[in-house]
Amino acid sequence: MSNLIPISAVIGDRSYRIKIQPDDEEVVRKTLKMINDKILEFRTLFAGKDIQDYIAMVVIWFATEQIAQQAAGIENEELEIRMGRIESMLDEMLIEAGSV
Repeated sequence: MSNLIPISAVIGDRSYRIKIQPDDEEVVRKTLKMINDKILEFRTLFAGKDIQDYIAMVVIWFATEQIAQQAAGIENEELEIRMGRIESMLDEMLIEAGSV
């Protein structure tokens, strides 16, 4: 906690004073922008809701995106394993064809 810098994090209509690592500042600011952009998008799509409703919608959207990305990562890992097996089988076939 030695090199923490204070920033003002605005989410919706509220400002939060937080301390972050200097190296994380760009990522935090981009994340805050993404959150506020999504709040604005949901406000446009679902007029008349309370700000807390929009924040909840963004949390659900963000969590869903994270789970979908994790699932895609698992699918990619499984695909890489299968492709590796196919490649090994093809290599074996080429070796056998070359020795005949």
